Amino acid sequence: MAIQKELLDILACPKCKSDIFLTEDGKGLICNECKLLYEVRDDIPIMLVDEAKPLKESE
Repeated sequence: MAIQKELLDILACPKCKSDIFLTEDGKGLICNECKLLYEVRDDIPIMLVDEAKPLKESE
């Protein structure tokens, strides 16, 4: 089960409050402002700044 569009519409980056976007493979949420990737585990977005991963330049 993927993340529902309604949930994506209300989620925001916990660090800067910007919009976030689902990755193509559906395994993470990206904040373009902070350049952070929030993982999705068992269909649950892990929206903790301390657990976010910095994006690589190529992403």
